[in-house]
Amino acid sequence: MNGIKMMSNMKIWIRHLTEIGVFLVALSIVAEILFGDVVPFLSAGVIGNITAMISGLGEEGLVGLVALGIVAYVFSKSSETATS
Repeated sequence: MNGIKMMSNMKIWIRHLTEIGVFLVALSIVAEILFGDVVPFLSAGVIGNITAMISGLGEEGLVGLVALGIVAYVFSKSSETATS
């Protein structure tokens, strides 16, 4: 029983860390839109990196589509658990 509780706690921590990461990405996108490419605390262009990643997924064809589906599923699953 103790192992199940430990795994449950780990899943909760991972979910919270993932949510924090998504919020930081959103914050950095807004900061880059407001202040341009030269944001003092961001060394790389976040919008450029996201655009390159999406472009790379598009070039991969079916593999990119499957990867995009998996990412969408994970985000929709985490938003369902966050609201319940």
